[in-house]
Amino acid sequence: MGIGVVAHDGQDGTPSSPKAGQTEGVDVASYQAKVAWSTLWSSGVKWSYSKASEGTYYTNPYFSSQSSGARDVGMIRGAYHFATPDTTGGAKQADYFVDHGGGWSDDGSTLPGVLDIEWNPYGDDCYGKSASSMVSWVRDFLNRYKSRTGRDAVIYTSTSWWNSCTGGYSGFGSTNPLWVAKYASTVGSLPPGWSTYTMWQYTSTGPTVGDHDRFNGSTDRLKALANG
Repeated sequence: MGIGVVAHDGQDGTPSSPKAGQTEGVDVASYQAKVAWSTLWSSGVKWSYSKASEGTYYTNPYFSSQSSGARDVGMIRGAYHFATPDTTGGAKQADYFVDHGGGWSDDGSTLPGVLDIEWNPYGDDCYGKSASSMVSWVRDFLNRYKSRTGRDAVIYTSTSWWNSCTGGYSGFGSTNPLWVAKYASTVGSLPPGWSTYTMWQYTSTGPTVGDHDRFNGSTDRLKALANG
């Protein structure tokens, strides 16, 4: 997650210390492979997301072990899907995500799935889509995900990408939690439609696992999100 954040938004420090009432987390993909979950837990990390899928052509071979490893040390965990809107439709990618680990379980320790929609590492920043077409693609993904799982997916993005590629669309803020990417000492401005963030990816150079995040609430609120 956040492959284009530094290139497009820069990296301007990190928060000096955890804010009271926030909860530390990490996000991982196949590139982290085997993760030292017990080390992360001991350092104060209480939640995690693992990449499950990308497009309709890729699944993370380490997803199951990463997810179970996080759960086994006590973390609340979830799955994310890296969107490629230029390859297949939003509903089809939501189905692929749910069918390959991105579903939701009412077990008290599974967070709702995440749509990772950000700078395109393979070509055109906005995947060759107009703002209105991008909004339609995102809506199709979110609607299908909810119909399959009963949960509203979290949207992971950066404010700059969102403004550039959706035209600053403001229609998802009342339903879908925001996970904002900003590598700086403060979260900065949020995409239109959201007055607050649920999660913040604040660095790609953190300890043990590079991508570190903060949930904007206590562990009790984190559990409430998992419980729906």
